[in-house]
Amino acid sequence: MKIAMIGTGYVGLVTGAGFAELGNDVCCVDHDRERIDRLCRGEVPIEEPGLPELIHHNTRLGRLSFTTSMAAAVAGARLVFIAVGTPSAPDGSADLSQVLAAAREIGAAIDGFTIVVDKSTVPVGTAERVRDELARAARHEFAVASNPEFLKEGDAVNDFMKPARVVIGADDPRAVEALSELYRSVLRTSDRMIVMDVRSAELTKYAANAMLATRISFMNELARLAEAVGADVESVRLGMGSDPRIGNKFLFAGCGFGGSCFGKDLRALSHTGKVHDVHLTIVEAVDDVNVRQRRSLGRHVISHFGGSLTGKRIALWGLAFKPETDDLREAPALYLIEQLRAARGEIVAYDPVAMPNAKLVLGDTVGFAPDPYAATIGADALVLVTEWRELRQPDWSRLAQTMRGNALFDGRNQWSPEHARRAGFFYRGIGRGLPLPSVEG
Repeated sequence: MKIAMIGTGYVGLVTGAGFAELGNDVCCVDHDRERIDRLCRGEVPIEEPGLPELIHHNTRLGRLSFTTSMAAAVAGARLVFIAVGTPSAPDGSADLSQVLAAAREIGAAIDGFTIVVDKSTVPVGTAERVRDELARAARHEFAVASNPEFLKEGDAVNDFMKPARVVIGADDPRAVEALSELYRSVLRTSDRMIVMDVRSAELTKYAANAMLATRISFMNELARLAEAVGADVESVRLGMGSDPRIGNKFLFAGCGFGGSCFGKDLRALSHTGKVHDVHLTIVEAVDDVNVRQRRSLGRHVISHFGGSLTGKRIALWGLAFKPETDDLREAPALYLIEQLRAARGEIVAYDPVAMPNAKLVLGDTVGFAPDPYAATIGADALVLVTEWRELRQPDWSRLAQTMRGNALFDGRNQWSPEHARRAGFFYRGIGRGLPLPSVEG
């Protein structure tokens, strides 16, 4: 099957390479000439485990190609996926300018019956707007469908190849048939393919992300209470998660969520509710809790040193918003760095893959170390922000030798408080009971 993928961002690249791996002829198009040139040279512009191998394998076999020409990509394609950005507008709504512009170009380029699929995360009613834009330019018949993505950064290739479910929103049987055929090889059981109307499919994506974000913010609220009453939120998590009605996924307290999806989608969902005179109180609260939580770690660090970090060196482990990615969008580390710098702290950071991106964002305002322990040399405190595997079990004796101070701040509750304290460190996690009194001034 010939497929055109409009957009070579995170969703477009993973999905396009995934469809090619399933034996389809996929052409990815983007107006960014530099990005396309890099992809044609075999350079993968994002960090995602398994994606470079997928792209190189399928370009070598001729099943995956890249171009800046919409006409070349769309000509003869049975399915055209729109996978462009939908950033937050100032009012919180999703900015659909890229989606609608792509629809206009697609309409002018189709040369026969074509199924146009919204893969981008878009608010309810977008399919109708895409259909209108297509109709203004198209000379051939088309159908519009919704096929929201549910890829996790850091594990997206595995998610694509082994999807928990595939949601298809369509009112044209031909679109349902084509998309069902496309996904058949990755869906061994038909009950994981869920076909519904387009508006329900559009809402399903937002509802899923809002629920996941809600669980995280709920645990962060409990963490604040646990700190106040002297409880351990990790014990609470285990007690809650053992209930099969609740489950143990996304129940981890921490220094807030980041990334390109949760915050943006919460705001867009809230905006949709307001447009339809439905006040989504919980959704708005989830976002508010996260905004506050992203600054909780910095407050703990600054408070520990008496309100000022003048003359203090702070080591940061982890910059990306989550492990296995170099994505800094809405990363909690950026908010933490802003706080620590405002308190006049000297910051030295380490991240396995995100430092090149971080240098573009932060410049020389932060020091960067070649390895985790180099970042801790002479440090008064060490802060874990991103729970990369290599950072989850520190060498306590080595830290004792490299650090000047003894304060550890665990923004992801990865370290053992008992082990850290036995090694002579002051330890503070998120919601892990009242910390031991500080001995620092």
